[in-house]
Order: sequence, then C-alpha cells, then structure tokens
Amino acid sequence: MTIKDTIKNELNQVLEKKYQLKDINFQVEYPPDMQMGDYSSNIALTLAKKLKKNPLQFGGEIIKTLNASKYPKEIFEKVEVIKPGFINFYLSQKSLKNKITEILKEKGKFGSSKIGKGKRVIIDYSAPNIAKNMHAGHLRSTIIGDSLARIFEFLGYQVISDNHLGDWGTQYGILLYEYKQRYGSKLKKGITLDELEGMYLDFMEKEKEEPKIRDAAKAELKKLQAKEKINYKLWKYFCKVSKKKFEGIYAKLKIRKFDLWNGESFYNKMLEDIVKSALEKKLAKESQGAIIVPLDKFNLPPGLIQKSDGTFLYLTTDLATLKYRHKKYHPDKILYVVANQQSLHLEQTFKISKLLELVKNEELIHIKFGLILDINGKKMSTRKGEVVKLDNLINKIIAKARKVIDKKNPDLTKEEKDKISEVVGIGALKYNDLSQNRLSDILFDWEKMLSFESGSAPYLQYTYVRIQSILKKSDFKPKRKNFKHLKERSEILLLRILNKFGEIVVQSAKEYKPNIIANYLEELAGNFHRYYEKVPIIKSEKEIQIERLALILAVAQTIKNGLDLLGIEVTEKM
Repeated sequence: MTIKDTIKNELNQVLEKKYQLKDINFQVEYPPDMQMGDYSSNIALTLAKKLKKNPLQFGGEIIKTLNASKYPKEIFEKVEVIKPGFINFYLSQKSLKNKITEILKEKGKFGSSKIGKGKRVIIDYSAPNIAKNMHAGHLRSTIIGDSLARIFEFLGYQVISDNHLGDWGTQYGILLYEYKQRYGSKLKKGITLDELEGMYLDFMEKEKEEPKIRDAAKAELKKLQAKEKINYKLWKYFCKVSKKKFEGIYAKLKIRKFDLWNGESFYNKMLEDIVKSALEKKLAKESQGAIIVPLDKFNLPPGLIQKSDGTFLYLTTDLATLKYRHKKYHPDKILYVVANQQSLHLEQTFKISKLLELVKNEELIHIKFGLILDINGKKMSTRKGEVVKLDNLINKIIAKARKVIDKKNPDLTKEEKDKISEVVGIGALKYNDLSQNRLSDILFDWEKMLSFESGSAPYLQYTYVRIQSILKKSDFKPKRKNFKHLKERSEILLLRILNKFGEIVVQSAKEYKPNIIANYLEELAGNFHRYYEKVPIIKSEKEIQIERLALILAVAQTIKNGLDLLGIEVTEKM
C-alpha cells in the first residue's frame, strides 16, 4: 500500500466512524508546491457544502479525529488545514530517511509492488506486416507497448505481450504470384525483406499495364487459403524471413521478448463461427450481400464482418482474437497500443465483442498515440517520398550519437564508443517519444534528442554516470545508517522526491502514460544537479560524506529503475 493509499484509507475511516459516510469521491494528490507538504487532500472542500460546514473548520475536525486515532504517526511529522480547506500532510524526517535504506536494500526492485498480483494483462503492440520492412510508423506502438509491459510487470501483473502480425490477405496472393514469376516454386535461399517488399511494389506497377494479373494473384491467394502445399510452404518461408528481421530490430531497440506472435492467420478457422454466431443471435444482418452488425444505438456506423464475396475483414479477425484471448487467458485487461486513426475500428470491435459475449469482465482499452513528424511538422519520409525504414532510423540515431561521444570523450576505446553510442542513441530515440504525452504528435529533432541538457535521455544517463564517478572516487561501500546528518534543505527535497517513485509508477500504469515516469526522472535529476553544485559531498566530514554518498547512490538507483521501465539502458561511462 502506498502512502497515498494509506492517507485515503485513514480519511475514509474518519468519514465512516465520525460522519457515517461511505464511498465519498475525494482526492489525495501532491501539492503544487512542496512547501505545502508532501500530500494534500480536498476532502474538506468536497464535503463541507454537503454537511453545511465551513471547510476550514471541517478540516480541523478531521485532523483532530485523525490525531485521536491510531493512524501511522511515525510516517507524518505534521498535518494541517490551510485556506480554502485543503488538508496537507508532511512526511516525518525519519520516514524520509528510511527511504535510503529501502532503496539500497531493494535496488532494482525499488518502486515495484504487488498491486497486480493475481491479475493478467494482455498488451497488443508493434504488429508489423509480413514481407514488409518495419518503418517509422511502427516505432511508437513498439516502444510505448514495451514500456507499458515493463511497468505492469513491475507492479506484479502477469503480462502477456502479443505481436499480432499482419500475415494474411490479398497482398500474399500478390507476393506469391510475383515470387513464382521470378523463382518458380523453389525456396530462394538468402532472400531479404527488401526483395520481398520490392516484389509487391513491382506487381503494383505491372498491374497498371496488365490488369489481368490481379486475377492470377487471387488464384494464388485461393491456393494459400486452401493450404495448397507449395503456396503454404512459400508463405511460411516469407513469415520466417520477416520474423528474423523483426527480431533483429527488436533486439537493437532492447524490446522485451514477445510472449505471443499470433498473426491474423492464426484466427482464420474461427472467422466463420463469429459471423454465424452474430446471425444466430440476430445481432447481424445481410446488407447488399454483405453481413453487418448495426451499431446505431452506440452512435457508430455498422461493423462489416463479411463482404459480399464471402471474405472476412480485420474486424472479424479482431473479434476472433478477443474470443481466443478470453477463453485461453481470462485477462483482466487487454491493451491495444494502436494509433489514433484506428479509434473507430476499435470502438466497433469492443462494442460488437460485448454484444456477442466474446468477452466478459475484461477491460478493453485503446492506448492511442499521435504521429511521428519530422522537424518541419510533416510525416517522416525519404527524399523520394517513401516511408522511412525503422532500421535506417535506428542506424542514423546511433551514428549521430557516435559523433557526440567522439567529441565529448575521445579517449574511450572503440569498443566502449560502439557500446555507449548504441545505448545513448537508442535511449534518445525512445525518450523522445516516451517523455511526451502519447496522445500528441512527436517531432524528430535530432539535436534535441541527443542533447545533454534536461529533456533528453542523454541528460538522465549522464546524471547516472556522474553519480557513479563520484562513488568510485570515494570508494564508497553502503552501510546501515540512521542518516542523522542529512539536514540540508536540498537533501530533504531529494528525499521527498525519492519517496514518490513507487506512486509515480502506479500513476503511470493507471493512466497508461510512461511520460509520467519520464517527468519524474527529470525532476529528480534536476534536483540532484542543484544539490551537487551547492553541497560538498566528497569534501565533507567522513560521517556526513558517507550519508551523502548513500543519498546520491539512492538517486542513481532510482534513475536506473525509472529508465529501465522506459526500456532505456545506462552505462558506467559516457
């Protein structure tokens, strides 16, 4: 239980015992100014009008009742009511200083919790198409989904990450036709994703001159759908080549391994039953030869689940996917990390899945996000107007990071520069996205991304490296202390910020926003640098030095833990 939860629990007990009130909606938040306390509640303001009381007087009554109870006084130094009626809670020095011991003991687990114990969440993200290169448009889904998977796992949830590949449909008939034109029915060893993608584009050009080849592609698709031996074998080969390339990109991006790679093809055998069930339950009807599910009562257009030619759609596949996930995993939540443009599609999917009772108590949540834009505010593309390939984007940021590292620390070995450039470059790429509200479009400002000033991953990584350097110079070894010498205002401020980390992680999960963690890390790092500039650490007296070193070690550990939740690594040198 977090301190926020403890305060809310204690206040609810006061309401129930003294005023016989239950289920009251009030807030416990961080005050806008730390001089006003560590936590603040609007409980008195929320209820004063209802109880016909003055908010200040009512707040005083609540505090008096709290003080008379057995609430954890060792946690709080002071509780007061201020105008117009906020109740502010100040953590005790002892409670704050105990946080250092907790951090140094828990290390990589600091900030984690078990609030998700016994709960399961499926996160659907990345989802590239087979036989096509991943491009800049896949970046946001991939790294936001990965961060959310890390955050939920950190909070004790069982996380199932699902890479729902686009691996079925008309484009594979096209690909099979074009492949056979070049290589017949044999597997061509060493074929690349670039070549496979090129075949699709070549077909589209040829079709302009020879429209009839579309019928030949449809014939190849029909064979594939019937699992005809040659076509099915070729398709499986295309899938294997694609997956290998995708895995290489995920490894470079340090993406958590996917638990499932169930593409659209996995659900083919379930699609007829989805349509049949919708018709039998009279939730679907025929319209001009197609099958639709009317959604007028939800102010949504009808959902098309079968075309007039008998083929199925993405919507049908997504309904089958939900049915499978419910039966196989019984998740508490299913998160779809998909761009804003898919809002209507997912609204229809969620409504129809509930109408058909394909899911029961699962929370179905669309984790929306905006576009990736270049520095001019336009969609990222090459000079030819093509979408930027993701591996090219990754290589570019690493190369730019290498130039920065060469300039800042030329004495490093080549191996060190290679490793650090990758960590810094990938970190910059991820942080540029995850530090911003996911609902916003994000700009690719290469210089800003790789800046060592606040607002970037290199800034946070450098803060960690700087602390490690101080610790190495002092040959510091942590010891159990009561930290009685930590009295400076800037030290207490750092402790108060450290105290919030676990709650920040919980808030990030509740709002599905990794940028909440990023904003916290900026605050922590900024206050560390101000502390370091004002207060002597190594040059202080031995007893004080040991305590201050322990404090900054706790800061470094918390920065490392927070960056890990964003999927960003740290290094010992930069």
